[in-house]
Amino acid sequence: MGVTLKDIAAEAGVSLMTVSNVVNGKQARVSAATRERIMRIVKDRGYVPSASARSLAARSSRLVGLLVPAVGESSLTIDPHTVEVVGMLERELRRLDYHLMLRGISRRGEITEALRSWHLDGAVLLGFNDIEIDRLDAADVGDVALVAMDSYSANPLAMEVRSDDFGGAVLATRHLAGLGHRRIAFAGPAFADTGVVHQRFEGYRQVLEEHGIALDPALVSEVETTHAGGFAYGRRLAADHPEVTAVFTTADILAIGLIEGLAAEGRSVPGDVSVVGYDNADLAALVTPKLTTVAQDLPGKAAEAVRLMMDRLAGGPRPAQAVSLDVALIERGTAGPPP
Repeated sequence: MGVTLKDIAAEAGVSLMTVSNVVNGKQARVSAATRERIMRIVKDRGYVPSASARSLAARSSRLVGLLVPAVGESSLTIDPHTVEVVGMLERELRRLDYHLMLRGISRRGEITEALRSWHLDGAVLLGFNDIEIDRLDAADVGDVALVAMDSYSANPLAMEVRSDDFGGAVLATRHLAGLGHRRIAFAGPAFADTGVVHQRFEGYRQVLEEHGIALDPALVSEVETTHAGGFAYGRRLAADHPEVTAVFTTADILAIGLIEGLAAEGRSVPGDVSVVGYDNADLAALVTPKLTTVAQDLPGKAAEAVRLMMDRLAGGPRPAQAVSLDVALIERGTAGPPP
């Protein structure tokens, strides 16, 4: 059996309350000599504080849930962008002595179950559509400090952190149009009248209009945000629309699959078709040719999500507006003039 606070109190010749105060950082009324004696015994005896006991004493679990969509009962919907965000959130929370718990959500109602049953201090929703977030009510959220990342939901219970998705699409499409492209396709997952992909589509549409390019619905494609989805799309595009000279995609992993699908049909990038991705994931600089892409400030998004959550846990109000971070176009090797 491990050493207890009672053991340390007996050895130090002080009360159990005094030891508890010292171990938990409440040391104002304890003399320096007593603090030093207690901490020396703690070190010598290898005492490790109980996280659950500390949580009960502080009335805080120090747990933050990260909820992401899952496909059926098997795999999480995690792409390279999501993986990077997870790592950055964990780092920010670890710095503040909070713990991140990852949970896949595969069916309606599981968000509510997770928020209610884990005794979470806070939660981040990542990858959910706005309709799912809009459904949450006060009974679902309770006292959890809730942050929705990459969301355009109007739900006042969720604080929002996102990038300038519309502006990023404008940067990407203007770059292609500025190079002389007129047949510019758009590829991304299914979207409705709101959300991240809708904002990126609207940026694309606006730039076409600015340049007097008619929007061709046949060049707007719903493509799964995976390498396989991009590969299949590249093969279809080469076969069905050989007139297309440029594609703006809503994710780097999709763009990389697209490039390989085009290559399988004998089309080169950027010689025959220019491609621009989105996210500036690490792998964008590792492929050949290196991917031209729109960079999000992922460390900034993670830091802002945690900041909003901590402010809320400290009793602050929910912000009236979403936090929106700037984006930038990273020019590499997959976009050039039309052939």
